[in-house]
Amino acid sequence: MNYLVRDLSNNIINKLQPNKVVIVFGARRVGKTVLVKEILDQVNEPVLTLNGEDINVHDKLAIRSAENYKQILGSYKFLYIDEAQKIPEIGLKLKLMIDEIEGLKVIISGSSSFDIHKDAGEPLTGRKYSFNLFALSENEYNQVENSISKIDKVRERMVFGNYPELLHLPDREDKIDYLNEMVSSYLLKDILVYENIKNSQKIFNLLRLIAFQIGGEVSLQELGNQLGISKNTVEKYLDLLSKVFILYKVEGFSRNLRKEITKNSRWYFLDNGIRNAVIANFNPIESRNDIDALWENYMISERLKYQEYKRLSSNNYFWRTYEQQEVDWVEERDGSMFGYEFKWKEDKVKIPTQWKAAYPDASFEVINMDNFSEWLK
Repeated sequence: MNYLVRDLSNNIINKLQPNKVVIVFGARRVGKTVLVKEILDQVNEPVLTLNGEDINVHDKLAIRSAENYKQILGSYKFLYIDEAQKIPEIGLKLKLMIDEIEGLKVIISGSSSFDIHKDAGEPLTGRKYSFNLFALSENEYNQVENSISKIDKVRERMVFGNYPELLHLPDREDKIDYLNEMVSSYLLKDILVYENIKNSQKIFNLLRLIAFQIGGEVSLQELGNQLGISKNTVEKYLDLLSKVFILYKVEGFSRNLRKEITKNSRWYFLDNGIRNAVIANFNPIESRNDIDALWENYMISERLKYQEYKRLSSNNYFWRTYEQQEVDWVEERDGSMFGYEFKWKEDKVKIPTQWKAAYPDASFEVINMDNFSEWLK
């Protein structure tokens, strides 16, 4: 399998400018390092590469002075730091570099938004461009798939997800082992390390509860009661899970109509494979009773990739009333509203009457296997 060109490549290359920092966020193993290295090969400039997990790099950068950083860089005008969130006060250090070293270009990547947002966000205001890299997208797969082969591949990805290394694992058991290892050794590891959380089992149990509630509103109080922890702790854990790119939160949409529900949120996994690993279910979709949840989760994760890579600014919501009328996905952008319902096969879905009455100018469309490709192009 050849390397798939990532949709973010050109966007990042265009932002590699003197005295600016490009930040590439993303979960572990989604291909950040490979992407950056491919980009650096294209720019064809000498690059100083540092690894934030190397304690020697910490020592070198510890003295926060322009002279020290000039000596480290030498003749290099291009700096790349992988796992940059591991370096203390990385934002202040990068700010000093790009303010004091004329013509310096910087690109950093990180598998957690904890410290990069905290330490690099404010110091680099006006000096940075941020990008989120996800696992492979349907549009990226189009480089090696046609409309005939895609259907079967999508069925498989709804179960195993889109992590790049899965392309090199044709055996089903190998894929299962890989995803189980991802959950136990990589994704939860970030949370335990950064927040010094001792009880990983509580977080795993929380993920399981979320996994079984795809497409439904989540009550923090109920989750806390089931797990034997406080509502505030549940909220903290969910926030952490979103910061390490495992979950995505969707709020309810309302214009303050009395019949609309907005109290609770919905949560989705950014990758189907991780969701299925959490519930230990890798059965093919034909033998599952959660196929609609799989489809809804998959479409939302793919739409988030589309929005990010196309730099499409959108507020995302769901919509539901007390009479159980609902719209799975609502996008508010460019002064307009767009409603979408996700159905694996069914396409004869009537527009909710209360949605039509409350928002007559909003669109409504059913996204299924027949038209999803167009929706994601």
